[in-house]
Amino acid sequence: MKSSWGRSEATPRSHSRSTFADDERTRGRRNLHSLLNAPLFGSGVGDAQTVLIRISGPDRAGINAGLMAVLDVCDASVQDIEQIVIRGQILLGVVVDVPAGRDLLRNVLLWGWEERIEVDVEVVPPTPTPSTPGLVVTVLGPNVTPGEFGAVTRAIADIGANIDRIVRLSRYPVMSYELLVRTSEEQKLRRALLTAAAAEPDLDVAVQREGLGRRAKRLVVLDVDSTLIQDEVIELLAAEAGCLAEVKAMTDAAMAGELDFEDSLRERVRLLAGLDVEAVDRAWANLRYTPGAATFLRTLRRLGYVVAVVSGGFTVFTDRLRDDLGLDAAFANQLEIVDGSFTGEVIGDIVDRNRKAALLRNIADEVGIPIEQTVAVGDGANDLAMLEAAGLGVAFNAKPIVTAAADTSVTVPYLDAVLFMLGIRREDIEAADA
Repeated sequence: MKSSWGRSEATPRSHSRSTFADDERTRGRRNLHSLLNAPLFGSGVGDAQTVLIRISGPDRAGINAGLMAVLDVCDASVQDIEQIVIRGQILLGVVVDVPAGRDLLRNVLLWGWEERIEVDVEVVPPTPTPSTPGLVVTVLGPNVTPGEFGAVTRAIADIGANIDRIVRLSRYPVMSYELLVRTSEEQKLRRALLTAAAAEPDLDVAVQREGLGRRAKRLVVLDVDSTLIQDEVIELLAAEAGCLAEVKAMTDAAMAGELDFEDSLRERVRLLAGLDVEAVDRAWANLRYTPGAATFLRTLRRLGYVVAVVSGGFTVFTDRLRDDLGLDAAFANQLEIVDGSFTGEVIGDIVDRNRKAALLRNIADEVGIPIEQTVAVGDGANDLAMLEAAGLGVAFNAKPIVTAAADTSVTVPYLDAVLFMLGIRREDIEAADA
C-alpha cells in the first residue's frame, strides 16, 4: 500500500513525496500545512507497519544523520538500507518498522521539505522478498555502449531473471560493470549471455556465483608467453639463432592445439643448439610486458594474493621474472647448457598442459589454499587443463579453443582488466597506488 497525504482511502493513492527546489519555496510553504496534517501511518489500524523510504537529490554531508534522527524520534527500527551516489546525486533507500500511532510520515516529509530533498514513502510487506540464488555478471569492453549493455540486459530479462544491483567497476583502461542477477537458472543465464556476447565482438561477459567463494580467491597462477608478456620467449631466442620463421610457425600451431605441445617444443628447442647463453641477455632486452601487468601484480600483492607463473617457456626467463616482479613462485622448462651454449635439449619433464594443472594444484596445496579459491590466466591450448582446474579460469586474448573452454575471457589488451573480473574497482586500485 502506498500512502499519500491529502487523499481519502477511496482515492487512488500515489507515493507520499516532498520535493521543493529553491524557486518553489513559496509554493512549498503553502503545502507545509498539508505535510503537517498528513495522516499517520497505522492510524485507525492499531498495528505496526513496514515502510520503504526513498531519498533522492543533491548529496551532501548529514543527510543520513538527519534521517536517522527523525527515525529515532519515531522509535522506528531499520530493517534494511542501501545507498548510492551518482555524479553528486544521492539515491538512498531505507526500510523501517514503525510502531502503531507514530507520526513517521509527517516527520519524514517535513524533514525532506526542510532539507530541500525529495522523499518518497511507501508501505511495503513486512516480510522480505524471498531471495533466489545470486549470480554476478561482469560486463567489460573498451567502451560499453548502450547497445552492448542493452544486449546483456535483454538476455537477462528474456530468461525471466532480475537485476538487483548494477555497479561501475572502472572507466580506465576499459569500461566495466558488475550486475547482481537473481535467478535459479544459472546455465540458462550463461547460455543467454554467451549468445549475446558472441554478437558483440568488443564485449566480454563473465558469470560467477555470488558469495564468499568469489571474494575469497587467494592464488593467481599465470601463463607467461602472450599473457604476462607480449612475446613468446622461444621466439626471442629463435631470433637470436636465426630460425625465427620456422619456430614461430610451430609455436602458433602448438598454441592453437594443432600440434602436440611436447613434441613441437622439443623440435623447436633443437633449433637452438649451439646458441650462446649470452643470447638470453639480448633476448631479455627485447622482452615486452603486457600493458597493465605491473598494476595487476602490484594490486594482487597488496591484497595478499599468492602469485605464481607456470610457463611452457624456460627457467632462464621465468627466474628473472620472479625476481624482477616479486613473484612467489615460477616454474618452466629447463634448457640444457654445456660450455656456455645451449645443447638443444630440455632437462626433465616438459611443462605441458597436464603439468601446468598439476603445478597449480601443488602450489595451492603448499600454501594451504583450496583449489576453489584459485585463479588461472592463460591464452594457449597448453593452458586448458590449468584453466579448467582453477576456481576461475580466465582466457586472456586467447585462441578460440581456449576461449570456448574457459570460465570467462578477456579480449582487451590490458592484463589489469582481469582484476575487474574479481570484483576489484578501479578506484580501489588507484587509492592503493596513492
